[in-house]
Amino acid sequence: MPLPTPLAQMEPRVASVRVATLADVPALLRIEDRCFSTDRLTRRSFNHLLRRGNATCLVATEGDVLAGYALLLFNAGTSLARLYSFAVDPDHRRKGIAEMLLEAGEKAAVDHDAAYIRLEVRRDNTPAIALYKKHGYREFGTFPDYYEDHMEALRLEKRLQPSTGPGGIRVPFYEQTTDFTCGAAALMMAMRALDLSVELTRKLELRIWRESTTIFMTSGHGGTGPFGLALAAWNRGFNVQLYVNDERPSFLDSVRNESKKEVMRIVHEEQAEELSRTGVELLYQPFTPDILAASLAEGAIPVVLISSYRIYREKFPHWVVVTGNDDKFFYVHDPLVEYEKHQTATDRINMPIPKREFERMAKYGKAQLKAAVILRPRRVD
Repeated sequence: MPLPTPLAQMEPRVASVRVATLADVPALLRIEDRCFSTDRLTRRSFNHLLRRGNATCLVATEGDVLAGYALLLFNAGTSLARLYSFAVDPDHRRKGIAEMLLEAGEKAAVDHDAAYIRLEVRRDNTPAIALYKKHGYREFGTFPDYYEDHMEALRLEKRLQPSTGPGGIRVPFYEQTTDFTCGAAALMMAMRALDLSVELTRKLELRIWRESTTIFMTSGHGGTGPFGLALAAWNRGFNVQLYVNDERPSFLDSVRNESKKEVMRIVHEEQAEELSRTGVELLYQPFTPDILAASLAEGAIPVVLISSYRIYREKFPHWVVVTGNDDKFFYVHDPLVEYEKHQTATDRINMPIPKREFERMAKYGKAQLKAAVILRPRRVD
């Protein structure tokens, strides 16, 4: 019988990284239990995320042992990746596994054409923060009371592809509080960017929605139309430029009931008449990427209608704020945060969208409606 190999002569186990499979879920759950006392991912969450086409889970193994993982989420229609969860088993730390996983995660993000990778980390997780900053991540915000134990989270991001970026977060973020107030929320962000005295409150959100709603739209509450948003901004003292490529009532083809269509026509006619008595610059023509870029360069803030399908795979009109641009991307704040789909505001702030993709999504419905409400600083009346 051969003698056991002395420990000094045993081959060291070398860590490697691969894509996780459903068979790894029990080991992933063990790592969750060993690494986190709160905010653990469940079996159901892992099973769901591993089956999603816009999520990638990478695992580091030493021999047959799963030593750590990095779970990334990707946003459809954007060039943004999010490091959703990241952990290394305590028995396998200080071996370079965390750096190996982080670098592999960044490579996976680049392979998905991501321009940025973002994450949240506990403010008291000093080793993790040091690791991220060593690898070029920068802090761009905080989440108060983010974790179950009320600990604050830091928001970090890293640029993965060279570009000038949006020039910092100049436009504040406000999350819509209902399914139908995206237009009001987007307009509020633009107004606040131009006037710090504007208070981002739910009262203002609902008031703007009431002023600008089309009353009916698709199968639910009416959303906010371009004429109504332009009026709401003008009535609050802002200079407003409205681009719309169709003189007909907006979103009319989203409802089938003729009586509802008639209501929408009446609302449109009233808003058009009121708009004609203002100084809003109304241009019946489609806006272009060059127009948006020039407006941003002048310090204006565009609020743009998009079709949600290219981001959410659901067909409904949606408003976003364009916060910046560079040679490759438009950056937008999207007021809709879908927490049930593992999103946070980090996923919706300064979302980088390739310019060609933005052109595709910046139209809605059979009529291919294109609309942009461009705000400039308050008037001096």
